[in-house]
Amino acid sequence: MGEDIQVITQRVKEQSKFVRALAAEIGKVIVGQKYMVERLLVGLLSNGHILLEGVPGLAKTTAVRVLSQCINTKFQRIQFTPDLLPADLVGTQVYNPKDGQFNVKKGPLFANLILADEINRAPAKVQSALLEAMQERQVTIGEKTFKLDEPFLVLATQNPIEQEGTYPLPEAQVDRFMLKLKITYPNKQEEREIMDRVVVGSDFQLKPVIAPKDIMDARAAVNSVYIDDKIKDYIVNVVFATREPKSYGMPELEGLIEYGASPRASIYLSQTAKAYAFMQGRGYVTPQDVKSIGMDVLRHRVIVSYEAEAEEKTSEDIVQKIFDNVATP
Repeated sequence: MGEDIQVITQRVKEQSKFVRALAAEIGKVIVGQKYMVERLLVGLLSNGHILLEGVPGLAKTTAVRVLSQCINTKFQRIQFTPDLLPADLVGTQVYNPKDGQFNVKKGPLFANLILADEINRAPAKVQSALLEAMQERQVTIGEKTFKLDEPFLVLATQNPIEQEGTYPLPEAQVDRFMLKLKITYPNKQEEREIMDRVVVGSDFQLKPVIAPKDIMDARAAVNSVYIDDKIKDYIVNVVFATREPKSYGMPELEGLIEYGASPRASIYLSQTAKAYAFMQGRGYVTPQDVKSIGMDVLRHRVIVSYEAEAEEKTSEDIVQKIFDNVATP
């Protein structure tokens, strides 16, 4: 297996070269925010949708738009508003009086990269219109079902729930996002650079770095990244610890967790750990890869109880405690 890993690593090093070029191109516009850019690329490589949460003005929308400009593919931005209808996303049937037939008019969801801007501004019925597209990569309009072109990625932004005029996302939809990113403020040096760029009016011309075929080839390489059985067991143990914390020596978490992570968490932890290793130019996954990406996979899948809220414990506190206590291989 040692020789096989060397072969895989060599192939990964060759095929992951574009990652640095893509990050550099994005960096022409986005100052700092290394965590956000890195996780966007993880989602792209592991074929998973991403939810970005943060207060206004942190370049969430800009980052997604810039990423789309660096990929030679079809991009659609959908501004979510309270009066949006499901048909505004997926499309509808339009009656043609000439032939007396209903023709399908496809909506903006028929693209490769979808920016669902301020997704929590729209009511649940609109958000739910995304469910089939996100899970099955298809859309049903009337009696017809249409396959969506690959790659298909939903990158959604939202402001924190407690802000006025927002709706909480349905749990079924939140679970379909592979990663949930918490975007924070830039540091002083980065903010100064942002200010200078805006004042000077810098206008960077971005060029496409990769095409859809390159993404599909990279995903095939990501899938070939080696993950040891011990690390697979570690992933399952982490996920099970969110459901049965007492079995893993954490009885104090028993009353703080309303619902643990779903089986999607195990799948996504494995996929994203592989993608993270790929980005580091490695053909194998380490336990640290799982820990590095684990919070983004689990923070929205662990539902805390009223008791936890009363004690001001967040899902992130619980996930961190689980990672600290579950034995690492």
